[in-house]
Parts: sequence; structure tokens; C-alpha cells
Amino acid sequence: MANYWAIAIGINQYQLFQPLSCAQADAEALEDFLVTEAGFLPKHCLVMTDTSPPIGDRSTYPTKENILLLLEDLAATSWQPEDYLWLFFSGYGVNYKGKDYLMPAEGNPEVQETGIELRSLMQSLQLANLNVLLLLDINRAFGTQADAPVGEETIELAQELQLATILSCQPEQFSHESSELGHGFFTAALLEALRSGNGSNLADLESYLSLIVPKLCHHHWRPIQNPATIIPSRQQVILPKLAMESDFQPKAVIYPEESFAVALAAPPLDDSSKTSAHQGRRGEASVNSSQLVKGQKVQESGSGLVSQPMAETSLGVNTRGRFIPNSSKGYVSRLPANQPSIPFWKQFILWGGGSLLVAGLIAVVFLRNQETFRIKQISSTSPNANISDRQVVENLPSDRTPPVRLNNQSSAQITSSSQSKKRNQAVLDLAKMSLRQTQASDLSMAIATARKIQPGEPLYEQAQENIKIWSQMILDLAEGRAKQRQYASAIAAARLITKDEAPYAKAQAAINLWRLEGKQYVSNKTLLDAANALIKSEQASTYNRAIEVAKKVPAGQPGFDTAQKSINNWSEKILDLAKRRATEGERNAAIATAALVPEETGAYEDAQDAIQKWQKK
Repeated sequence: MANYWAIAIGINQYQLFQPLSCAQADAEALEDFLVTEAGFLPKHCLVMTDTSPPIGDRSTYPTKENILLLLEDLAATSWQPEDYLWLFFSGYGVNYKGKDYLMPAEGNPEVQETGIELRSLMQSLQLANLNVLLLLDINRAFGTQADAPVGEETIELAQELQLATILSCQPEQFSHESSELGHGFFTAALLEALRSGNGSNLADLESYLSLIVPKLCHHHWRPIQNPATIIPSRQQVILPKLAMESDFQPKAVIYPEESFAVALAAPPLDDSSKTSAHQGRRGEASVNSSQLVKGQKVQESGSGLVSQPMAETSLGVNTRGRFIPNSSKGYVSRLPANQPSIPFWKQFILWGGGSLLVAGLIAVVFLRNQETFRIKQISSTSPNANISDRQVVENLPSDRTPPVRLNNQSSAQITSSSQSKKRNQAVLDLAKMSLRQTQASDLSMAIATARKIQPGEPLYEQAQENIKIWSQMILDLAEGRAKQRQYASAIAAARLITKDEAPYAKAQAAINLWRLEGKQYVSNKTLLDAANALIKSEQASTYNRAIEVAKKVPAGQPGFDTAQKSINNWSEKILDLAKRRATEGERNAAIATAALVPEETGAYEDAQDAIQKWQKK
């Protein structure tokens, strides 16, 4: 049975940023809800704030080291595949040289090493094979590099790795908090959604947040803030079954009581219908399984993707005095009920005129093609038709595909040509749906659309052929990413291949292999990073120590080739330092330096030759 875990991080007091007011309260309130109302076990919910108590002898003060050590320990000792993890962060985030970082308590916006790199964090979570929900209530600081568009890389990573992620605002916007609410706008809306039962699945949660957060900004006279939501193509339940079956009783109102008179007397806000709550980077604020794009809901059908306007959602007040949206009703187009009937004589004229028009068109077509019909009849009935007559007939225009000549073609060439045509057709059908063949998620979406075509329907056979080709294309993409050491991305792509698809068994075997190789690669990369950290310019002994660390990378594992290149490069550096000292007349120092070049490295023989030459002098 899968376990539910939660880590809630909220940082008010920063060493190098302006303090925040509500981050700690955000983390504590979410943890309290998950334990008291959502059924999470208390021992599985961990809080890291400025004043959170230690866990045993371990501090929970939210430094980079404490946060990463906690995640590593849980991954090694507690988490099991398919467990659920809520990871909530309320604090500062920065973008440094194109990379997004979460800032711990001691974080420096100008030094990337002090931040928690989101790429590394998200890849580690993906490799752990967890059902992850990232909730990032990120604030940006004025006057620092935090003014850069933090969030763009995170959105791209979440789409690539297929990790459920909700950001408090778009990359170009700012998150707001309110002492009146006691929370950030995003967290206040999140808590209200969960308590009112609108957060049992990601689609409902996304819809609720995209409506309420902008209205909170409008109500409190703040610049607009639109959450950005990335929903994986695989459906994901985010709350335990026990909590989903229970009726959530609202315990908090995100609007204070004294503001209700103003809120209800004000004219209705029209931003829900005129401005898209889903606008974000490149026009898309969120990606989910139903593809909410620019305020339109894209529905899948057998012939492609059909866009329809989203149902408008109005605000209302229930009997408990809570200000929450009413349930939305889908838009349905209907003919007027009182449509006048057409008199019989008018119908007769219309039908008669239409019939005569059709008959006239048929006659024209027949007369124009009469000569062609006559020639074909003669060629088929006359046994003495000469070769030239047959050639004339064969060269006449025809809608039928000419027969394939097999004289100079092998069966392998014919098969290859047929497969190429089928693949080209599948790619063409993909383009008709405005989907990309280089994105595994788009291919998966196309497969889901094709599966809706039932046996006996038009294009069923073509749809089945497309499914085979698209699923293989997904596996090809995954294998390509694995070759580039992008194991997390490769696994995410391969997991889109379902049991009903031909490459499923191969994909599962590859996932197990890549998961192992991914762990090996991360471990070996850590060794190489540690080796690089030892090196100090102009100190040959540090290169020697780095080589000894890099030698610990096992042969045959990912990263071994890189380690060997580094070892040979560092041995060359040692030899260069030795030669430089020899030219400066320091022969003894040169000999001692060259002796540091280890055996079985590219520079070892040259170093030994140099030592002998210097010793003779």
C-alpha cells in the first residue's frame, strides 16, 4: 500500500533577503490540514521553518544542507516506489544564469552554490519513482538577480519530467502575501480549495486556483497573479482515499468577514471570461491531460482536437456565507424552441428545385466524360486493339493507384518503402493535430485520441497503425535521451507507453536499466564533482588527489569515460607543471612533480622519460 508523505518548508527570516511575513504560517497550515483533515500520518509530515523543532537529534532549520540531507535520508530509508509526496516551499526563488534555484535561509542571490538547484532536485525526485506534487509559493526579491524570470526553467522541467507542479505565479509575475489573510494569496487559495473539496484531483485544484487567486489580487488591490500548473499525462490522485471519501467541512474563509459587504456590493469581476487565467509562458500557463490552452478547453475526438470555449464560472455565496465559485455548467448550443415550421408548398419547391439541380449536374458530368467512357469500353471489348491504342487508354487520367511493378524490387525494399509510407502518414496525422513528434507527451496524447476510434468506424485501421508507430517513436525518443545521460527524462518518456502498446515490455526493461544507470551516474558524477573541487591551480599534489578520487568510478558504469578523460587531462596538467619548473631551473622540484603522475595514465611514460633526462643533468 502506498504511503503519503509531505515536506512543508516555509522561511520568513533570511540572512540576505528582506524577511517575509507569512511563509512559515503557510507551511504550518498546510501540514496541519494534511494531518488533521486529509489523513496523512503525523510521522510522515515534516515541517522546516525558522522555529520548527528538531527531529531526534537533527535540526529542521531550513538551510540547504539540512533540506538536502533530509531528502536524501528519506529517499534511502523511507520512500518506496509509487509513494505519494507533497513537497511545499514558501520562500524566495531566484534565476541565476538561466537556472532556477530555491533559496534556503542562508541563500545568496548572487552565488548559485548557496541555492537548491531545481533541476537537480526534480530529477532526483523523478528517479525515486514517486508520485510527486510540487507546490512552489515562490517570492522574487526586487533589486537582485531574483528579478530574472524565475519559473521558466521549472515549467519546462515539469513538462519534460512529467512531474505534477503548481507555481504560485507566472515567471513574469510576483507572488503576494497578506497580513489580513495571514497567508500568501496562493497558499490561502490552496487551503480553501482543499477544505472545500475542490482539491481531490489536480484538474479540480488547478481550475479552482486559476479562478480564486486572480480574484484575491483584485479584491486586495494587488497586481494580477496567475498560478502556473503542470499536470502529467498520467492521471494522478493527490489525496488519500479516506480523505477523498469524507466530506470536507470548511474551517476557514479566505475573505475576512468585514470585507464581505464590499466584495458583494462591488460589480461582478469579468476577468474570468475576458482574461485567460491560464496565460503564461508563450501563452500557456498550464498543461494538463485535457490541454487547457489560452482559456479554451481542447477536447479529443477521432478526427483530431476540437477547441470549445470554456464554460464560464460565476461567483456566488452559499448559505454558510463563504465566497467560493459555483459549479460551472458546460455550454450547449441549442436551436430555438419556437422555431417556425415551413409550409408544405415551400418545402415542395425547395426539394423539387434541388432535385432538378442535382440531375442537371450529373448530366453535365456524363456528357463531358462520354468520350472517355467510349474509349475505355472499346479497349475492354476489342480483342484486336493494337499496342498504341492500349497505351493511349493506359495514359488516360485515372483515380486508381497504378499497380506496383515488382520486376526490379526485392521484398525487403517493398517492405521498407511500405513502412516508410506508414510512418510518414503517422507523422502527417500528428501534424494535423498540432502535436510534435519530438515531444513524448504529444505522442502520448495522440495515442489517447486514436484509441477513441472504435472497431468498424472509419479510419480505425489507420488509427491502430498510427498507435504502433507513435508508441515506437516514444521509445526511440526515450532511448535517445538515455544515450545523452538524461535518465530522468528518458524514464518519464518511456513510462508513457501503456500495457496495450507493443513496445511496453521493452520500455519496462529499459526503465529498470535506466533507473539503475541513473543512480550510478548520479553517484559517479558526485565523485567527479568532489574530485574537481580538490584541484587548486599550480598545486600538482591536488591534481594527484583528484585523480585518486576519480579512479573510484567503476569501469563500465555511466560516467566512466568522463572520469578517464579527466584523469588523463589532470595527469597532463601535472606534467606541464613539472616541465615549467624544469625550465625555471628547479630540477629537483620538477622531478618530484613528475613523479606524481600516476601509472596507467596518458602522461605516465612521458613523465618517466622526463624524470630520467632531468636526473642525468
